[in-house]
Amino acid sequence: MQNETNKRVAYFYHPQIGRYHYGKEHPMKPKRIAMAHNLIVNYGLYRNLDVYMNRQASLKEMEKFHEPEYLQYLSQFTSVRSQIVNEYQHYNQQPNITHFTSHIYNEFDLLDYNIPHTHEPIETNNNYPQPNSFRVGDSTDNPSFPGLYDFCQLSAGGSIDAAHVLISQDAEIAINYSGERPVGFCYVNDIVIAILELLRVHQRVLYVDIDVHHGDGVEEAFLLTNRVMTCSFHQYGDDFFPGSGDIDSYGEGLGRYHALNIPLKIGMNDETFTEIFQKIITQVMDIYRPEAVVLQCGADSLCHDRLGGYNLSTKGHGACVEFMIKYNVPILVLGGGGYTIQNVARCWAYETGLCLNKKIDAPIPTSEIYYEYYAPDYKLHFPIKQNVENKNKKEELQRIVEKIYGYLKSIEPVPGIGFHDLPQSFYPEMNVEEEINPDQRYEQTLNQFEGAHYEEGNEILVDPSNGFSIHRRE
Repeated sequence: MQNETNKRVAYFYHPQIGRYHYGKEHPMKPKRIAMAHNLIVNYGLYRNLDVYMNRQASLKEMEKFHEPEYLQYLSQFTSVRSQIVNEYQHYNQQPNITHFTSHIYNEFDLLDYNIPHTHEPIETNNNYPQPNSFRVGDSTDNPSFPGLYDFCQLSAGGSIDAAHVLISQDAEIAINYSGERPVGFCYVNDIVIAILELLRVHQRVLYVDIDVHHGDGVEEAFLLTNRVMTCSFHQYGDDFFPGSGDIDSYGEGLGRYHALNIPLKIGMNDETFTEIFQKIITQVMDIYRPEAVVLQCGADSLCHDRLGGYNLSTKGHGACVEFMIKYNVPILVLGGGGYTIQNVARCWAYETGLCLNKKIDAPIPTSEIYYEYYAPDYKLHFPIKQNVENKNKKEELQRIVEKIYGYLKSIEPVPGIGFHDLPQSFYPEMNVEEEINPDQRYEQTLNQFEGAHYEEGNEILVDPSNGFSIHRRE
């Protein structure tokens, strides 16, 4: 391992998050988040992290992006359904532009005021919309399951609070691996909600997506603004889901050339991926100069994934994280796809180490409760496939890079608006200027926190001055 960096890293997790279950045959397994967490603990990485427990996002927070009727429908799948439904009787929201509420464009100064948009009120009622209105419950991709709404709340709450610790400068890097992809097996767009929170303070936010699937849910949300630039590196073609993300799709109106799509083919290897990633991100950072970065680290771009077609190793995937960290801007690191769960856990544990400037390479600790998942070699880094053709030809990739460079030359350098008063946080109980007293600490064993088995002697520190802070770095 390398020497510890001076960067402060906040890590968000909830012990219940890995217990939700989409169904036996479904490729999405929240257990992978628990597996990653166990590796982070057993490799001792948690000692250098500020650990926070995810809270459940409120209805009001999620309504910053999602329509009330949709959340009302999701709220059926929770043990406190009646309480949540009753809250909806007090809301009268506005219609959507595409699928999100139009008022976010005014509230966050995302649109040029000359661009027309409507504000006609709609009526809400106590009747649940039909399931097929939202493709939830009657869909094999997005099934209903017990605790679905609670799962969404925990995912969103972690991402929102991770954004808060960056805003309050309590951390320079914040991690929430339970942050969801906003489409495809997922239900709530916590990424957009977290970006909206960052936009309350930062003039420009860059969203970078290295999930094997196109980051269409975030791109669509900010398609009309220059205050967010989205940059998606994804597998494209041959009817690969979701089918969007062509290089000629680059944003509209004020957001023209602020939605960058890098469509790639199967067989992508470490060398080729890191080369095109670094070339494009270098230009993006030099020209756009974001004040904060949201990095979606979907691990379905790894080799051996059940759905993806790349041939990346954990080190190749992690090289993108390492490269972004070097720019010294606040970074929100989120999870995403990933369907070979033992490799997802390996990847996110390794990348947590990179956030701490530690390159872990030791075998899987024998104290790991999921130890047998890493058979037969029980190593952190797995071998990539041999004799796999990389369909990404050098000439084609160069044309992609040149086209992206052309888009970047067409944008206004360092766009933004001036701020007057700091807007109120989504989470009014959180004082972003309040400092946590590092001396107010109590010890608690990891067994007490998790109810699981860890390396003997590992301890965490609980800070009672913050209801969600579990451990302050040592």
